[in-house]
Amino acid sequence: MSDWGPVFIALVLFILLSPGLLFQIPGKSRIVEFGNFQTSGVSIVVHALIFFALLAIFIIAIGVHMFLGT
Repeated sequence: MSDWGPVFIALVLFILLSPGLLFQIPGKSRIVEFGNFQTSGVSIVVHALIFFALLAIFIIAIGVHMFLGT
């Protein structure tokens, strides 16, 4: 029995926080741009920090666990 919670949370956050896919902080002309499919180095760093913070909150502080199998 293995814990699949951190893997699932990391996968969902990676998809949602990919810069330029759903939104981008900071954008090229505005602070937040939605669905532009472009990115910059600054937005990659910002999204990586948001990803790490949310992952730490969900895994360490809240303690999400999912056990699959027998």
